[in-house]
Amino acid sequence: MTITIVGLGPGNPEHLTREAWAVLTGAGEVWLRTARHPTVAGLPPALAVHSFDDLYESISAFDQVYQAIAEGVLELGRRPQGVVYAVPGHPRVGEATVALILARLAAEGQAARLVAGLSFVEPVLSAVNVDALPTLQVADALDLAARHHPSFHPDAPALVAQLYSPLIAGDVKLTLMNQYPDDHRVALAHAVGTAAALVEWLPLFEIDRSPHIAHLTALYVPPLPAASALESLQEVVAHLRAPEGCPWDREQTHATLRTNLIEEAYEVLEAIDADDPVAMREEFGDLLLQVVLHGQIALEAGEFSLAEVIAGLHAKLVRRHPHVFGDTKVNSVGEVLENWEKLKAAERGGQPKPDKGALGTLPPGLPALLQAATYQRRAARVGFDWPDVTGVRAKVAEEMEEIDAVEADDTAAQEEEVGDLLFAVVNWARWLKVEPESALRQANTKFARRFAHMEAAAKAAGRTLDGYPLAELDALWEAAKAA
Repeated sequence: MTITIVGLGPGNPEHLTREAWAVLTGAGEVWLRTARHPTVAGLPPALAVHSFDDLYESISAFDQVYQAIAEGVLELGRRPQGVVYAVPGHPRVGEATVALILARLAAEGQAARLVAGLSFVEPVLSAVNVDALPTLQVADALDLAARHHPSFHPDAPALVAQLYSPLIAGDVKLTLMNQYPDDHRVALAHAVGTAAALVEWLPLFEIDRSPHIAHLTALYVPPLPAASALESLQEVVAHLRAPEGCPWDREQTHATLRTNLIEEAYEVLEAIDADDPVAMREEFGDLLLQVVLHGQIALEAGEFSLAEVIAGLHAKLVRRHPHVFGDTKVNSVGEVLENWEKLKAAERGGQPKPDKGALGTLPPGLPALLQAATYQRRAARVGFDWPDVTGVRAKVAEEMEEIDAVEADDTAAQEEEVGDLLFAVVNWARWLKVEPESALRQANTKFARRFAHMEAAAKAAGRTLDGYPLAELDALWEAAKAA
């Protein structure tokens, strides 16, 4: 089998390499992935030119088109004279058919001859006046359009190839706007490397409105002005932990950061309860710092890396959501949870589940309300639950009566019965789909706010709350509620 793959460059026939010209001049025929490329007009005049453009018209899915083209090239390569196959740009830059051909040849213990060509990257960089080093990222528009989040980080420039239609540009725009501001300035580079080259600088949200988008359009995405990538945060944390870094950060261990982790988690909850997006943004950042710090400490100790943490989490999320990433069908949240338990059992490789019971184990520092809610959810999964909310409400009333029945001086019994009541109330909250920990925190915040209003009213009157009779305190409380 003889296959020669030639790169035609970005579009100007003058950009053909001398090697490519020699191969094309000496060939009797050439097969093009597509004839829709300006360089085709400048090919040697005696060359017989064929293309696979008809496959683009007869097959709707691009992956199937590329597979069919690869099969066609491999079949042509089995002829005595072999085949010269030519693609736009460089054979190894954004050419899916080339990757398929080379993989098949490698499986058969064979190889193709690759003839380099100038890729779209170099003329785009020239057009937007940017250097590729040190951190240029390259992405494919079709891949990006199918994603929900960009495949590259925002602290380095990125080139997006094959942005050949407004429809694709619209999908790419939506993906990018999950990471970049809507008005982030980007550049559409059209037909660069040819006499018709054009560069448009415009806000990200407008890219699919350009009338110039065609098969030779690429997108340049500059980095965000401030460091925003996880990699940049890891570099800062690693620097803080380095010998020339911060003495405090260098002394920290997994154990010494336990309190910080708990405090930051509760500060996140406080921001959520306050429904304060600005505070949430800051507090989530502080919590993320704890995760990255622990990752760096583990890396230095040879325990694990943050990359391994992310890889394990990524694999687990995909594995445990076959109804999203696979063919499993589910019709309710209950079926999702039931399937989740089956998947966890399968992950144990047929080994018996550790003897922790249906309730399992929970961290000892977990708040009591959250612990009760978790136990009740797990018990319900195995069928230990009330048939409807009527029984739950009756249980709450029953527990209240049992408190009333306890002798006044029996402190231990009172504590037990109050605990039972709280447990029943948590179960009621579960049936109402209310998260009891958050509900109580909100109630605490509301009480503190109203009580502070009462104190302020008393202070304005030149008094303190302990000087008011109960009836007047009730009036202050009602005024605080009204306010």
